[in-house]
Amino acid sequence: MIVRIIQQQDVPQLLQLYRHLDPDDRDLPVDAAVERWEQLKRYPGSNIFVACVDDILVATCTLVVIPNLTRGGASYGLIENVVTDAACRRRGYGKAVLNAAVEAAWRAGCYKVMLLTGAKQPDTLRFYHDAGFEQSKTGFQIRRIPPRAS
Repeated sequence: MIVRIIQQQDVPQLLQLYRHLDPDDRDLPVDAAVERWEQLKRYPGSNIFVACVDDILVATCTLVVIPNLTRGGASYGLIENVVTDAACRRRGYGKAVLNAAVEAAWRAGCYKVMLLTGAKQPDTLRFYHDAGFEQSKTGFQIRRIPPRAS
């Protein structure tokens, strides 16, 4: 397994991997996905991390580093879109991309890294806990697009 930041030629495969996150999600054309990725990278330290096995993307997560005016100006990180190919779960790939994203956040000067999950399954919550995240705050959201079915 190799963990790295995506490259432009990975985008079509990344979009297929996201199907394991939400099979009913609307398709995003590859050129539009590349444009969104370029926007994401404008936030220094932000990017999409992938785990690859034999050049196949098996897990991914996105790190957004957000500038901040508290904590002495230290940024904070937000991790989103965590997914592992259903056929490749429980092999450490998801934890590896999370670890890479957290390390990148620390290198970017973040004072904390957050993630939210809508999952209620004990295995999913244990996965995040085992990756070093603690369930310590109450999250709220307002949505324009309905949440995924769990």
